[in-house]
Amino acid sequence: MTVVPITSNDLKAAEVSWFSALCSDDYQFLGIPDGTLKSSWEHCSQIVTTSESLGFRNILCPSSYQVGQDTLTFVAGCAPLTSKINMLAAVRCGEMQPIMLARTLATLDHMLKGRLTVNIISSDFPGQKEESAFRYLRSREVVEILKQAWTQDEINYDGEIYKFKGVTTDPVKPYQAGGPLLYFGGYSPDALELCGQHCDVYLMWPEKIELLGSRMKAVNEIASKYGRTLDYGLRVHMIVRDSEIEAKEYAEHIVAKLDDEYGRMIRERALDSTSLGVSHQSKNRELADKFGYIEPGLWTGIGRARSGCGAALVGSTDQVLSKIESYKKIGMRSFIFSGYPHLEEAEHFANRILPELETCSLPHEYGRVPNETPMTPLGAGERK
Repeated sequence: MTVVPITSNDLKAAEVSWFSALCSDDYQFLGIPDGTLKSSWEHCSQIVTTSESLGFRNILCPSSYQVGQDTLTFVAGCAPLTSKINMLAAVRCGEMQPIMLARTLATLDHMLKGRLTVNIISSDFPGQKEESAFRYLRSREVVEILKQAWTQDEINYDGEIYKFKGVTTDPVKPYQAGGPLLYFGGYSPDALELCGQHCDVYLMWPEKIELLGSRMKAVNEIASKYGRTLDYGLRVHMIVRDSEIEAKEYAEHIVAKLDDEYGRMIRERALDSTSLGVSHQSKNRELADKFGYIEPGLWTGIGRARSGCGAALVGSTDQVLSKIESYKKIGMRSFIFSGYPHLEEAEHFANRILPELETCSLPHEYGRVPNETPMTPLGAGERK
């Protein structure tokens, strides 16, 4: 029994995703830059193509103003290199005029033939600091405009930030019926309200499982006001080996050379470094035992050198499978994993865990992806 009603209640499978390190986030030893793992096109696109060949169903492409790559440009480059894996593109709301963003995402959706998913984020822009309420207001308006663009013949919007009247949606019609699924993570009341009303998958960072259940209940309470249900997901790092001892030894190995002052600098340079979600990840480290574990198999050591998602599942194949099943039981249907280095850890996970999991693509399960090219202006529709 799931802790809250979920959209995919009858789904036995889960969407199992990996992570492409676009934002200077790949290491052999955390906090020790390695030129062979830098966020180049060659390295990050190899993570994508390898993840597809290993059987992952989606891949998160993050957004940040750190040395690395522009998310949407990167996703476009990966379109002709892939044929099965979905691309979860992080979109920082407000960076692009919303109608032009709708056109960009519709273009990508056609290039990927319905394999685009979108992670809505509301962090500050480089060089700016905005109040949380304003950032989520801006994100709300962007999302509402995107939904109009993808489902109506005209965009008519009268918001506090954006105002549009009588704009045709012909140039922004996506490949998927109703547009790409919207994934969302956030902890403030404004964030939960936006997610509950408009988004499809609520993503959480790792915490004790009872706290994850509480967050699901908080979002569901809002979604139910609008007659909606959501699906839920977890973004967490991964260290899986044949035995628990090997996994824990590797966890200690990757932080063996970490200077905590340098780790603090890495955390603080991120655009989301002062967010409520990040503060919860910091609290995890404060509550952990002397080895960094906040509960069996959940290790917070990675957060010493990383903003955002700051904990890893650590254990043997059976232990990690058991943790994943416990998350599925409370209602999670989407998982975004990663590990250090990303290519090597993807192979460890794929070899040990993926054969034991039934996986799926959520856009396909939602019926968003048509069997044939749709009759859209960018698809099979007649040119006007």
